Amino acid sequence: MVSRTIPYENAQLLPRRLARYPRFATPRSDRRAPRKIMSAADLTASVSPSLGPDRVQDLRFARRIHRLRTLGLGLGVLFVGAVLRLHHDAVGWWLVLAINGFLWPHIALLISTHSADPRKTEMHNLMVDSALGGVWVAVMQFNLLPSVLLVTMLSVDKVSVGGWSLLARTFMLLAAACALTSAALGFPVDINTPMSVVVASLPFLIGYPLAISAVTYALARKISNKTRRLEELGRTDGLTGLGNRRQCFAVAEVELERAFRTGRPAVLVILDIDRFKAINDRYGHPVGDEVLCGVAEILRQCSRATDTAARYGGDEFMLILSDTDLKGAEEVAERIRAQVDTLVLTHAPDLRCTVSLGAAEATREIINVDVWIQQADAALYRAKAAGRDRFAGAASG
Repeated sequence: MVSRTIPYENAQLLPRRLARYPRFATPRSDRRAPRKIMSAADLTASVSPSLGPDRVQDLRFARRIHRLRTLGLGLGVLFVGAVLRLHHDAVGWWLVLAINGFLWPHIALLISTHSADPRKTEMHNLMVDSALGGVWVAVMQFNLLPSVLLVTMLSVDKVSVGGWSLLARTFMLLAAACALTSAALGFPVDINTPMSVVVASLPFLIGYPLAISAVTYALARKISNKTRRLEELGRTDGLTGLGNRRQCFAVAEVELERAFRTGRPAVLVILDIDRFKAINDRYGHPVGDEVLCGVAEILRQCSRATDTAARYGGDEFMLILSDTDLKGAEEVAERIRAQVDTLVLTHAPDLRCTVSLGAAEATREIINVDVWIQQADAALYRAKAAGRDRFAGAASG
């Protein structure tokens, strides 16, 4: 059998990808803490120390609002302009509309990004949006469809950003601005919406809800991906990449229940690296970590897709073999032992590793996973007592 060489990682050096075992390049000090997944915000913060993670998130928030504001107000210019044309309003109102629809979104973004607190400043900008919306409702003389669309747009984005409390505050501001503007204009009212205004309202009626839906979907997907990554970290051992203790218990419970229900065999194997403390004492923890990673890779190679290999704790591993009896488990154990025997470490070529394995088959006498593990553990102790570097199975019956 051909020996395999596992690269060595010095704990004092910066982490680097290993040529053959990339997933195991984590120092021992990181073993108890899950490895951090670097997000775009983390990368930006690491490049620019002045931009902390909170500020990066706030700037993203401001830019997301900017995109929606640009689209919403840009499309809003169409139906507001249609009403201004209907009423033959003065050129001054057209100028104000152009500034509000085309310049204000970019001015608001500029104010937010140069603020010490972009999120708080953006909240103030949203309140300005509502006040301006109230002004336009009055200027349009409460023309029914455009007024409803404008108020709805300004309500939806407030609820999505700050919930009902923000909506209540901004709606009162909108109503106040509308009342003051209407009073200044002499309280004109013309709720009739001709077909020309209806047609001008269609791009907004179609485009803005789709934009809101797209943003909501993107955020939901991002949250889902983060949740999935967190769940994966909660099931994975940080050093070896195998399942952790929690994961192996969960799989063992499922496999034991399946064995009871179907009568098909299943075996739980506990593997222990022989004299692992002596390896750490003589060669140091970095070499000890590489031994753990090497054994984990061997377990991965010797396992089928239906099997589960996990790190039980310390230098002990667990292997759950489905549709396998003790004889089959012994064959797997011998393959593992043979491959571990050929394990060669670059910076400890004289080190020969061996493992001991104990196994227990699922039977009716095993009432739960704890009993199953106890039987496999007892078999492991017999293997060690018999001289280590061997397999022992629990007595059935």
